[in-house]
Amino acid sequence: MAKKKKKDDDGRKIVADNRKARFSYAIESSLEAGIVLRGSEVKSLRLGRATIAESYAQAKDGEIFLINANIPEYTAANRFGHEPKRMRKLLVKKGEVRKLTVAVQREGLTLIPLKLYFTPRGIAKLELGIAKGKKLHDKRETEKKRDWARDKARIMRNKG
Repeated sequence: MAKKKKKDDDGRKIVADNRKARFSYAIESSLEAGIVLRGSEVKSLRLGRATIAESYAQAKDGEIFLINANIPEYTAANRFGHEPKRMRKLLVKKGEVRKLTVAVQREGLTLIPLKLYFTPRGIAKLELGIAKGKKLHDKRETEKKRDWARDKARIMRNKG
């Protein structure tokens, strides 16, 4: 049986989702950024093979780069392959780059990739979250809330 293609409400085909980011970080805001990719990377993404769980974004020289994102090699592109964990430039407007750089340097925030997806037009995009790291007690609180919501839904379903 073939894998179902994951799509969200906007018709975007989700390639990779960083679910652990919402547990480990308090996401304050997010923005959409384009990615500079090579041809074999796009082919690999279309197959749905990418991991952004351990990746992060960093501002350098007035530009933003995605670091440690794993896009495995596309085997059919033997001569013109790519490095799986290379730094990839993100396409963001200059004003947003300045804001993000200030937020990271002064306020101690982190740029975390949340989703990697294709738009309905077929363009690869990255949802980037501006986040603050959670402390251990905050993570426990999040887990308690999630467990209670699950139990509450189970109780309501059983009682009718």
